[in-house]
Amino acid sequence: MLFADIILPLPIEGLFTYSVPDALCPMAQVGCRVLVSFGRSKKYVGLIAALHNRQPEGFQVKAIIRLIDSQPLVLDSQLRLWQWIADYYMSPIGEVYKAALPAGLKVEEGYTPKTDTFVRLTPPYRDSQAQHTALDMLSQSRAYKQKEAFEAFLNAGADLSLIAFLNTSHASSATVRALVSRGLLETYEVEVGRLNHGGDPHPEHIKTLTTAQQDAYNNILLSMMRKQVTLLHGVTSSGKTEIYIHLIQREIDAGRQVLYLLPEIALTVQMMDRLRRVFGNRLGIYHSRYSDAERVEIWQKQLSANPYDVILGARSAVFLPFQRLGLVIVDEEHETSYKQQDPMPRYHARSVAIMLAQQTHPQPLPKGRGGNTPVLLGTATPAMETYHNARTGKYGLVELTVRHQDVALPEVQVVDIADLQHRKMMNGPFSPLLLARVREALERGEQALLFQNRRGYAPQIQCHQCGWVPHCQHCDVALTLHRQTAQLTCHYCGTTYQVPTECPACGSHQLNTRGYGTERLEDQLRDILPEARIARMDLDTTRSAYAYERLIGDFATGRTNLLIGTQMISKGLDFGRVTVVGIINADAMLNQPDFRAYEHAYMMMTQVSGRAGRRNKRGTVILQTHNPHLPVIQQIVNGDYAGLYNSLMAERQAFKYPPFFRLIYIYLKHRSDSLVDQAAHDLATRLRQGLGSRLLGPDKPAVAKVKALAIRKLVIKIEPQLQLADVRSFLKQQCQQLTDTKRYATLQVYYDVDPL
Repeated sequence: MLFADIILPLPIEGLFTYSVPDALCPMAQVGCRVLVSFGRSKKYVGLIAALHNRQPEGFQVKAIIRLIDSQPLVLDSQLRLWQWIADYYMSPIGEVYKAALPAGLKVEEGYTPKTDTFVRLTPPYRDSQAQHTALDMLSQSRAYKQKEAFEAFLNAGADLSLIAFLNTSHASSATVRALVSRGLLETYEVEVGRLNHGGDPHPEHIKTLTTAQQDAYNNILLSMMRKQVTLLHGVTSSGKTEIYIHLIQREIDAGRQVLYLLPEIALTVQMMDRLRRVFGNRLGIYHSRYSDAERVEIWQKQLSANPYDVILGARSAVFLPFQRLGLVIVDEEHETSYKQQDPMPRYHARSVAIMLAQQTHPQPLPKGRGGNTPVLLGTATPAMETYHNARTGKYGLVELTVRHQDVALPEVQVVDIADLQHRKMMNGPFSPLLLARVREALERGEQALLFQNRRGYAPQIQCHQCGWVPHCQHCDVALTLHRQTAQLTCHYCGTTYQVPTECPACGSHQLNTRGYGTERLEDQLRDILPEARIARMDLDTTRSAYAYERLIGDFATGRTNLLIGTQMISKGLDFGRVTVVGIINADAMLNQPDFRAYEHAYMMMTQVSGRAGRRNKRGTVILQTHNPHLPVIQQIVNGDYAGLYNSLMAERQAFKYPPFFRLIYIYLKHRSDSLVDQAAHDLATRLRQGLGSRLLGPDKPAVAKVKALAIRKLVIKIEPQLQLADVRSFLKQQCQQLTDTKRYATLQVYYDVDPL
């Protein structure tokens, strides 16, 4: 008998073995979907991971109900990648399956192709004599509108879509229905697909590289011959994208595909226009804001004989099938958005992209290149681990130190807002210098960006009398005020509450807002700068892909000239007329309880600063802070990444943090705070027997309750000499033994490997 090991979309470890009925044996292939029963009554769409003749023992084997695909939906290289993700990130492979496949491919017949109604002649009227007879009949019956429409259809000389027919003939739907009822025309459905068509490629639109860019391009090619991964460390606005375009065209000319990853959908929207001008219909776009049906069609196209040569996408694009992948580009590689948080698997797209490249072998192989697909990581502010790998020789390193057209890096002016507040010179959150520079830029017809990494109107409201602050009933966080919806919102679970009119603790009616979100900045700037054309980019204003396109399009064309935003605006957006950037509150990033706080703050502020002065004119950055003398502030002012790297590396080596040690966080969740606390201590006791001082905790995280679940956290620091696979196996074994006990049967335990 033939047996199949099946991946099911369930949070359960391992594969599930089913027998393959004789009738299905000739068609069953690894990578095909099947319908199977699970438990007493459940049915799931699973995926064949392996076929074999080994009879399972200890249980009765069920048979596959139905084979859904005639050809594999998932390639062997993808299955190897899924297994690596499951092993490395300590996630059931069923969770990887759920994350990888579009929803329409995970349910039985869940995808409906998009169709369009077409019109054609019925068989009796497909010769000219019958058509003349029909026209005479319509004239004699005085159906003049029907005759005009029928003549228009005949003049078209081919089948038409119903919409095209109505437009060209100027006929009404009733007229067309009458022709159909007479038996002259008939309608039929045609699958047309949802994918956008970018027109013909135009490689002649590729710009000539500058001398500095050409040197970097040549050095990248040399590095790719020696190293699988190369870091392109180029300052903001140095023209890294032009280098990427030349590399992409090189791969296309050789018959290979390229995966181009970006961390934010907003960047994907802007980059799409730039790449489509060159690569046309060879370019496919893939991210979570596309409809599920569109993502299904892209997946199927990638398996076809005519796949996209270039895929531009956010982190989920690493799961697409590639038949001849020749290059992976991870732009803005430092960005934390590449790390998936919830739900599982908690993967990092940069690491998965590198493993994807290792799993594929481009055909034909470039001369001088090893057997694996190369990966290019690009950024102006590398992640510490990435730069460490480049400095120590694990990765290749290419540096691009001059901006395009030799435009100087922006001048960063630091404003001491503590001093200005003491002298009562601040206008809300705005310093006089910031407002003056923004006003001057707008008067010159230029544009400005203001960066505040908090959305909503105010991070919290507080009773002036007793200090009461409203908190979420389900999460251990203060509620954010959203003026536009007139609600308090929890940014962890999404629950909304009415804004109170009085304090429930003391009865006071004096409830004050504390802090500034992007919504409040927008509100105040409309009063301060009534002449400004203001837009806001944050999660609240970008709920759809089209919202991104509208906001970016309006700013790019000048319909708006002052853009306020969260970290979305810090990531690689290219606007030529931006000359002023304002960082409203640097301290909010610097004061996070995280060993990466200075690294992330430096990256974010340097990146947003790089949006200023990208076309022939030096830009200005106004950086507002209460702590102007911090070393990291001076490193931002001077663009001193090497100084930041050296200081942080010394700290991390001393305190056993990455890149010198690996981190694994273990989280425990339960509705009972006392039970999760006891479980965490019990687990820590078990783990210390094997890990000793490598284990820290348990402790409460900064947010110790989310969605009514109490949380505890354990931290494990693993030295390079220790086998990570052995550690993962030990952790899983001990956690399984804990949750197998009756008391902890409902406990949730999950892992975060390489947390950010």
